[in-house]
Amino acid sequence: MRVVVIGNGIVGAAAAYHLSRRGVAVTVVDAGLAGQATEAGAGIVCPWVDHEDDPAWYALARASALHYSGLAELLGPGYAKVGALLVAEERAELEPVRRLLAARHAGAPEMGEVSEVADPAAEFPPLAPGLAGLRVPGAARVDGRVVRDTLMAAAVAAGVAFRHGNAALLPDGGVLLDSAGPLPADAVIVAAGAWTGQVCAPLGADLPVVPWRGQIVHTVLAGAETSGWPIVLPRRGPYLLGFPGSRVVMGATREDAGFDARVTVAGLAEVLSSGVRLAPGLAGASVAETRSGLRPVVAGERPLIARAGEKVVVATGLSAYGLTAGPYAGMLAATLALGESPDLDLTPYDL
Repeated sequence: MRVVVIGNGIVGAAAAYHLSRRGVAVTVVDAGLAGQATEAGAGIVCPWVDHEDDPAWYALARASALHYSGLAELLGPGYAKVGALLVAEERAELEPVRRLLAARHAGAPEMGEVSEVADPAAEFPPLAPGLAGLRVPGAARVDGRVVRDTLMAAAVAAGVAFRHGNAALLPDGGVLLDSAGPLPADAVIVAAGAWTGQVCAPLGADLPVVPWRGQIVHTVLAGAETSGWPIVLPRRGPYLLGFPGSRVVMGATREDAGFDARVTVAGLAEVLSSGVRLAPGLAGASVAETRSGLRPVVAGERPLIARAGEKVVVATGLSAYGLTAGPYAGMLAATLALGESPDLDLTPYDL
């Protein structure tokens, strides 16, 4: 069987990886457009605190977190279970999420035993003093670039071909590569993120996928051993993550900016000012890098993992949860492309 995967973000790389393990002949095509969401994701895997009003989204996110356990050895330092701190100025602000976690715990024991934290700053030193906190020990952080590159390297080692260029779908589901003409394909997976709607337009499918810009800031806190710090998830304001190399990431904006992937003064001001309010100890950190990505969002904000034609499968719309759900969504797309039934009911994510 021959499958073309359009898009080399975390979803496309995961699809190629899983197909390669099944002995499928795979070609991955990527245009290298600025703004790929995988490049700019922070990497939070803590699904149990979100999607309270959308059981289908929660089911996908939770299954995605469990999927990482099977990839942990392959991913090495790209995946680390460091836990999460939910913080707020007042303890009462944490009560809704405490109740949610308690209600979900029996069905999701992998979150670990949630507990109060008397002094969150003892675990994440730059934080402001006096915050209330809850610890969720099962949460993990991932480096999206490392995850994507590791999955893709394993796929290439198994025989997957990578082509750089613009891939265009034909009305019958065929694929044209601008630099090489038609690509043979028995099935096509479109994992082109915010550009998925544009790619699928020749099929006559009007996919309601739009880009939302997210800007994040990578800082370096000289001399700090940050690799084991937990994820910080405030009730209001920016998230914070520690990574190896004294690095702390803060973000992110959520902007309706079309396909404008620039890092902007206003975006950085929003992230930095709110980040320093939450963690005054970061005021003296160096700004090492800024990133901006276009997150694919679907009207209604539930992902699309579905057939878009006889030969075409789409996997997009993961919004701010791309690094949480990307590897699992790629595996689900690969399963559909093979004509098989996945282990999750995909009806809620259909077109």
